[in-house]
Amino acid sequence: MLTATPGTSWYRRIGFLTGLLLLAATAGVPALAGPPTIAGCQVFPGDNIWNTMVDDLPLHPLSATFIDTIGPQTVVHPDFGSGQWDGGPIGIPFVVVPGNQPKVAVSFDYADQSDPGPYPIPPDAPIEGGSGSSGDRHVLVLDQEHCLLYETWSSYPAAGGSWQAGSGAIFDLSSNLLRPDSWTSADAAGLPILPGLVRYDEVAAGEITHALRFTAPQTRREYVWPGRHYASNLTASSYPPLGLRFRLRNDFDLSGFSSPVKTILTALKQYGMILADNGSAWYLSGVPDPHWDDDTLVTELRRLKGADFEALDSSSLMVNSDSGQTAGAAAVPAGSLPDGDLDGDHFVTIADALRALRITVNLLPQTDSDLLHGDVAPRGTDGKSIPDGFVNVQDALTILRAVVGLISIVPGPPPV
Repeated sequence: MLTATPGTSWYRRIGFLTGLLLLAATAGVPALAGPPTIAGCQVFPGDNIWNTMVDDLPLHPLSATFIDTIGPQTVVHPDFGSGQWDGGPIGIPFVVVPGNQPKVAVSFDYADQSDPGPYPIPPDAPIEGGSGSSGDRHVLVLDQEHCLLYETWSSYPAAGGSWQAGSGAIFDLSSNLLRPDSWTSADAAGLPILPGLVRYDEVAAGEITHALRFTAPQTRREYVWPGRHYASNLTASSYPPLGLRFRLRNDFDLSGFSSPVKTILTALKQYGMILADNGSAWYLSGVPDPHWDDDTLVTELRRLKGADFEALDSSSLMVNSDSGQTAGAAAVPAGSLPDGDLDGDHFVTIADALRALRITVNLLPQTDSDLLHGDVAPRGTDGKSIPDGFVNVQDALTILRAVVGLISIVPGPPPV
């Protein structure tokens, strides 16, 4: 087995890579692509349905019918941008709050399908469409310390700092657990909203690693996994159910598109988009940002029509109907993931070492899964891990040495 000792090229290489990883961790820049992160929070595990590529999934038997129903000649439109429209931001905004953000009471019209408050909604939380909007008025709040996502629909400030909303949901971003069956959320399909939004920071970085959210005018009185809720009285099979996954056809030519739009289209080919609500046909959801070039977005996305998409059969990915975990290599029980695999993608990579470093410098909270798979140091004289109950810089360095092939991580007894 190779051994890295001071003065050797491998020792210097590890030192160099460690420095780069630490810089990336503290700067918030990922070393390798992986599950999306927002404000230091990983947006669901790597094997979650939102983060799963669908470029090789089979077509739904009614794919052509669904496309015809939504509109094969209807063009794609970005429901996000810069500036304002009708007095409000263009898109669905969100706000990041600290873990000690004061929580306030929220009363719900559909309390029987809403997660009870209080919610950490600040008094100046951005509302979709602006404070005077008569639309969906979504409010999205991310607690960056606990990585909890709070979302409400039809949200109005009320007396004493409280809020009134139509419905609300709380999502643990470290978990694959779906909403209770038949429950809505702040979205008609019972899914979270923030994970499916196009964000400028991702586009600027050149890669989107999750499915997008979109709407269609008429949907069926039915939902398919991972959807949990329907919002229609239409029963004909020609209408698509909420939760259905679509993707841009693999043979669609991406040449001639600007870099930002090409990034979006690549994601639509690889990760696709989920039908999440009733609304305008082929409207993609995203976050308002002053950096968006509205003219480019609208002009270039109009080159896509409904006929350029296809509906997918995602049933082969489902492990459990109450979980967003996907089948395949990443769908095995958590305990059988390789040691050092913190992001759950079934490989030990620099991304895992980076996550361990981010936990070390308190940019990410340590989850039970992190402890189970990332506590790989110190190592005994037999080379086996001796878990000490923490994920720290020793673990990050051990994972890094495994990545470059200097050691193999040999499981030891679990921490007590």
